Amino acid sequence: MKLKSPGLFLLTACLFAACNGNEGGNGDNGSGGTTGDPPPPIINYSLVKSHPHDTANFIQGLEFHDGVLYESTGSPVEFGYPSWLGKLDLTTGKFQNKIVLDTQYFAEGLTVFNGKLYQLTWQNKKGFVYDPATLKKLGEFSYNTEGWGLTHDSASLIMSDGSSNLYFLDPVTYRNQRIVGVSDQNGPVGNLNELEYIDGFVYANQWQTNYILKIDPNTGKVVGKLDLSTLVNEINFRTPGHDYLNGIAYNPASGTVFVTGKRWSQLYEIKF
Repeated sequence: MKLKSPGLFLLTACLFAACNGNEGGNGDNGSGGTTGDPPPPIINYSLVKSHPHDTANFIQGLEFHDGVLYESTGSPVEFGYPSWLGKLDLTTGKFQNKIVLDTQYFAEGLTVFNGKLYQLTWQNKKGFVYDPATLKKLGEFSYNTEGWGLTHDSASLIMSDGSSNLYFLDPVTYRNQRIVGVSDQNGPVGNLNELEYIDGFVYANQWQTNYILKIDPNTGKVVGKLDLSTLVNEINFRTPGHDYLNGIAYNPASGTVFVTGKRWSQLYEIKF
């Protein structure tokens, strides 16, 4: 299966189920045995509002900060345009302003921490730092794995690379402080993608599924799971040619969470 490639949802889902593969190739999808733990409980949620979303956006990262929703969008070669980063207008689903990355970069996850906006790239092992107000580039940083999802707690940047690992990086030196392996009742859980830190837990899109996983960052245990199949099924009818669920952004003022997917026509605001 071509990595990070767009495709029809149902066809790709069938391929995934048949292959039972891990996109990153360096994680475990949980087939290596059971741990004896009970399955994580399903987290109930309610739909608060639906917002428009531009179907040109092959979303990789979503972040809400100081009333502004930021989106980082990748660029599969089939699309014929570059990756970008911008501020979304919730009323139109379009970017209010954006910057375009050089075509050598496939943009990935992002987060705002200590007044700076951090953005990953997929396979270049390079990240960028911006002023969140102006999107002016302030610097660069490097890491030793692929870059997929990005969030932070009070002390560290937290990164995923498509495996079952979460990497905790020093926000000044970008050195690895620790690595936490994520697991559930079946063992290691791979394909960890877009991340968001909410009330002491890491929430992660599991790539090529309809799930968002709630993870204890101290133990790596999956302690809950959101099943967003209802929203995915709605998008199946609304948006031909869309791709997988991806994107989590928390608004602490309202306690709501924005979720969407690659080339989805809707950005859903939910509460759980």
